[in-house]
Amino acid sequence: MLTFRVVASALVVLPTLAAALPVQAQTSGALTLSQAVQRSLNANARLIVADREIGMAQGRRTQAGAIPNPSASFEVDNALGSRDYRGLRSAEMTLQLSQLIELGGKRSARVAAATADHDATRWQREAARLEILSETAAAFVAVLGGQQRVALLDRQLASIDRLNPQMQQRVDAGASSPADVARTRVVTELTRIDRDRARKALESARRDLALLMGATAPDFSYTAGNMGRIAQPPSFQTLLQAIESNPQLTRWTAVRAQKEAELLIARLKVVPDVEASVGWRHYRDTRDNAVRFGISVPIPVWDRNRGAIYEAQEAIGRTEAERAANKQALISTVGRAYDAATGALQEIDILRRAVLPNARAAFNAINDGYAQGRFTVLELLDAYKALAEAELREQEVLVGFHTAVATIEGLTGSPLTLGGGRNP
Repeated sequence: MLTFRVVASALVVLPTLAAALPVQAQTSGALTLSQAVQRSLNANARLIVADREIGMAQGRRTQAGAIPNPSASFEVDNALGSRDYRGLRSAEMTLQLSQLIELGGKRSARVAAATADHDATRWQREAARLEILSETAAAFVAVLGGQQRVALLDRQLASIDRLNPQMQQRVDAGASSPADVARTRVVTELTRIDRDRARKALESARRDLALLMGATAPDFSYTAGNMGRIAQPPSFQTLLQAIESNPQLTRWTAVRAQKEAELLIARLKVVPDVEASVGWRHYRDTRDNAVRFGISVPIPVWDRNRGAIYEAQEAIGRTEAERAANKQALISTVGRAYDAATGALQEIDILRRAVLPNARAAFNAINDGYAQGRFTVLELLDAYKALAEAELREQEVLVGFHTAVATIEGLTGSPLTLGGGRNP
């Protein structure tokens, strides 16, 4: 089980899945959950992209506060004409500086919009970080579960292999039919096929985990952790309350602030700005100089920016709808994960309390009785297959439980308080 916690605006993973590690977890080549998570956070390209997005938003915020540059102009009048205006003999020259003065708080509105955009990108990065933590945990569980499945099938294959000599001895003694040997070999080969298939699945899971950690191929020998420990998650209502702190939802607060600032910008656009100018004019015929002042103000008669204002209002409404849709998707996902976790707990309880003990007892009793001639080979093989299926079922359900817990913690952004934890 994984736990996430927000500390100083940074998400930290606390690997409780690996709380009870075997001794070999400390040896070279073993990969723990905390190591896998740290490597994923250091190497994942999505975080690099998110960091660049934050940098771009910072640039937009800086630019939003910039004051418009002044403009310089140079004019020549009464030049290049005829007679008295030939050449520059009667030219009048004007050098002028102009400055646009924004009114109505336009610059402040731009800064507010850019600041909200910057906040939204930071929350988006936190959301991506949580997704990476959850994906890495799920990939780690897949590898750990794959290792255990291969080991379990290896043990089952060794167990059924030990029956073959016993079967052959009974056939040689005339106590069993040659068909019994054939049946046993069929079960052996089917188990071998399952084991080989599990090995292929494990290799795929190892590659997926390596890619999340930034490697092109697995550079670890095996993963180390304890999947046997399980516990009851908190109530679904508690998880729904925790959903509100998910960065994906928190981000929409900043997005709404950005859209509201953009609406203000659209409304302020009709407020006329003033362009003030000051210049110097030289009169060639009298050789006099003079200072020239000017003010220019646009008249908002035809363009009242109504279309842009309406668009900005609709954008705010869309933001609310997108947040609602995002929340519904999160609730749906956490609901499925919660149902998967609680269902897995119930199934594991039945398997450990009734199915596995009875399957082991039945197999041991039939195995001992078969050696004494009290049971047939079909009964022995049926008991073996029932035990093998129960053991594989428990391993599969444990993988599903821990994957569901990783999903829940990735969505709530906080550690699950698991009560009543127990080991097999």
